[in-house]
Amino acid sequence: MNKIQLLRLLRKNIKLSDKRSPIFEQNKWAKGIAYFMAALFVFYLLLYGIIIGMAADGEAGTIITAMIVILPIDFLLRFIFQTTPAMQAKPYIMLPISKYSVIECFLISSHISGFNFLWLGMFIPFSIIILCAGAEFWTTLMVLIMSELLIILNSQIYLFFRTLINRNVLWFLAALALYVIPYIPTIIVPKEKTFEHTIDFIDKFNTAWWLLPIILIFIAGVFFVNRHLQFKYVYEEISKKKEKELKNVSQFAFFERFGIIGEYLKIELKSNIRNKTMKQRCIMSFCLVAMFSVLIAYTDIYDNPMMTNFWCLYCFAIFGMTTLIKIMGQEGNYIDLLMTQKENILALLKAKYWFYSAVLIVPFVIMLPAVFTGKFTILMLFAYMLLMAGFLHFIIFQLAVYNKQTLPLQQKVTGKGNMENGMQIVIELFALFGPGIIIGVGYLLVGITATYIFMCVLGLAFIATHHLWLRNIYNRMMKRRYENIEGFHDTRV
Repeated sequence: MNKIQLLRLLRKNIKLSDKRSPIFEQNKWAKGIAYFMAALFVFYLLLYGIIIGMAADGEAGTIITAMIVILPIDFLLRFIFQTTPAMQAKPYIMLPISKYSVIECFLISSHISGFNFLWLGMFIPFSIIILCAGAEFWTTLMVLIMSELLIILNSQIYLFFRTLINRNVLWFLAALALYVIPYIPTIIVPKEKTFEHTIDFIDKFNTAWWLLPIILIFIAGVFFVNRHLQFKYVYEEISKKKEKELKNVSQFAFFERFGIIGEYLKIELKSNIRNKTMKQRCIMSFCLVAMFSVLIAYTDIYDNPMMTNFWCLYCFAIFGMTTLIKIMGQEGNYIDLLMTQKENILALLKAKYWFYSAVLIVPFVIMLPAVFTGKFTILMLFAYMLLMAGFLHFIIFQLAVYNKQTLPLQQKVTGKGNMENGMQIVIELFALFGPGIIIGVGYLLVGITATYIFMCVLGLAFIATHHLWLRNIYNRMMKRRYENIEGFHDTRV
């Protein structure tokens, strides 16, 4: 069997695996949403392609220069929506076929994935406008090909860094440094003309023919690096390499005063400290909060009121949105034990609520520099913190009723992402846009100060009644317990 036949067979097996999955119905919901978002993304790319093409004044290489902005955006979008292809290779590693061939086939699949070709929604309209403006056909065609190859190269760079970030989150700083390179002159010499000089320098070479073979060489080089890296870490995970023994085990005796809820608080804290999946989400969330806090406090990038309110909202929301979105997922690994005693799950939900509400103090402290520089106010921080602790947590905790897919605690490369069903997607969208709608409407009707006071009151109301709505969630979970337990069993790795 040659590699082309193997590639076709693997792609066929993946489609069959998706159809036979016990969560196929949920996958269909998620795919429908994904197709809608992709269509919306292409529509925006089409608009930007037309805008850039009209502003390019017949210069075909303008789109290559714009890559210093496009590639970081592409990387961040992949980080949000795309996983490494090696997770799909797990079932084939132990088969009597070339292990590297399997990895290669999945890496090739990542080259020809639909995500890479979405950007043609920008490149093709740009090329058509440039041709109509009098640019040479072959130059325009070469620039179009180079643009798409740069996106493919970026996809391989993403796989490289995503694999390393899964091992150590500090690699995110290396990825950030790579995309900041074009802006280094502006950072070193912060003058108005510095960035223009950088753009002029790139413009000198953006249509050079020798860029094409250089891009191809880089794609080949990163491909073989990924081939080695993905195989190494996937094999390490499936071989269940022995973890280092803990020398010191923290008892967190402070929580013992809270009884059974205190025990679950210990579990939640230790899970975020020790388990790879949860620890990575925790670190990434706080790193993003710190980054946006510094940008807001010490730069004028987000000086307008709309943007400062937007980032203040999501700096508080990001940790809960990334961790609680899969609430009960980690407990799916031992859900049978939790069902052995009455109201165990209710105590667990209360512990989670207390823990994730207390964690909001961290972004509050991180964003204090923005208060000292006058970008935020103390009332503003309290308003968003209380709104998140009350209203947003009330929304996200509803997912505990419907989540029934086990979240692997230790697997980083091979662990599959969980897809959502319709109700989960509705709740997540409401959690994403609900607070923003409240703030926007309040700002238009009563002004920003009165809106902050209303947010504090609304948040405190949900906080004061948390024992009531948590019990309601618990009662609804118990009505679905057999369906949920079956789902947790079916999705365990």
